[in-house]
Amino acid sequence: MRDSTGMPLSLQAPVPAIDGLLAGVDEAGRGPLVGNVVAAAVILDPEAPIDGLNDSKKLSTKRREALAQQIRQQALAWSVASVSAAQIDELNILWASMLAMKQAVDGLQQVPDHAFIDGNRCPPDLHCPATAIIKGDARVAEISAASILAKVERDAQMQRLHEQYPQYGFDQHKGYPTKAHFAALAEHGPCPEHRRSFKPVVAALRAADVEL
Repeated sequence: MRDSTGMPLSLQAPVPAIDGLLAGVDEAGRGPLVGNVVAAAVILDPEAPIDGLNDSKKLSTKRREALAQQIRQQALAWSVASVSAAQIDELNILWASMLAMKQAVDGLQQVPDHAFIDGNRCPPDLHCPATAIIKGDARVAEISAASILAKVERDAQMQRLHEQYPQYGFDQHKGYPTKAHFAALAEHGPCPEHRRSFKPVVAALRAADVEL
């Protein structure tokens, strides 16, 4: 049997019941060829539940932005952290994502008793116990809230990057490897915010005869 996300139920461990302050943690921007990877951590207020929380990818832009505003207003604590393209190239995208998530947890105004991390591994050296939850952004409200904040922040960053480099169409594809993005790379070469460790960017640099 599979759940609503299409994942076999046999691969999903039950979400553990945790007492105390629970933080949900998620990231946005592992797949794009350009820009930061962004992570968020959220401690929701059980006395102020927020309706409609879900995996940010399943929400419209308008709904995500409305929920992000509500999360910032009603959560007990929230934090957003970014790791740059240069750091991604230095660390690789996995460890840059881990760093962003750790920084998001460290930035919370309250120290959580436990953190639920979206995915199958937890960042090292957190200041609280943590559990990785596969498909957690669709299963745990706190992770859903974190996924929304991370996605909204990264989309805003890409809009600002679009204003600097309108020729790439970042406002449309958000830096993901689409046909339009590949065409812009072929025509203009990479901009300073492109991730130079990613193969399509490496290929564009070589085509432009730029030193790697």
